[in-house]
Amino acid sequence: MNLNKGRRLICSLLMAVAIPAWGLESDRNQPMSLEADSLSINESTGISLYEGNVTIVQGSMKLWADRLWVHRTAGKTEKIISEGQPTRFSQLPEVDGVEVQGQAQRIEIHLDRNEMLLIDDALLEQGGNSFRNDRIVYNRANAQVMAGSSVQGKQRVQVVIEPQTGKTQP
Repeated sequence: MNLNKGRRLICSLLMAVAIPAWGLESDRNQPMSLEADSLSINESTGISLYEGNVTIVQGSMKLWADRLWVHRTAGKTEKIISEGQPTRFSQLPEVDGVEVQGQAQRIEIHLDRNEMLLIDDALLEQGGNSFRNDRIVYNRANAQVMAGSSVQGKQRVQVVIEPQTGKTQP
């Protein structure tokens, strides 16, 4: 197999397992509930810091972290940054209902771009399929996953694709 055909096959496989329509549409319209051991709010910068056993729940999305920063401007949440050993999340997708799970040392959620960045020891899983790299970018608007050198990754991308189960036809 030549190199171009190999790359096309890998891209096709990655697109087949790209986590489809991540997050229930209704999650975006749900209130966000946050809990932590402590909270510090700086109204002049619009940054709130939650520390110790941090939990966020918004619809089907759940996130757990050691520390979490919420950045707000004009009363609107723009960015959420979480850190932990690791920080983890889970969410139900719109399409197939198989939970998406991820973890990294740092997770950044950019609400304006509908994008999630998993940084340092990043792992994204759904239904036995997984992506592993030091940096994974997931664009929730177009269900696109990027990992590796295209996003300045320092390690090779590791992908596990589970075989489709079901009846085989003779």
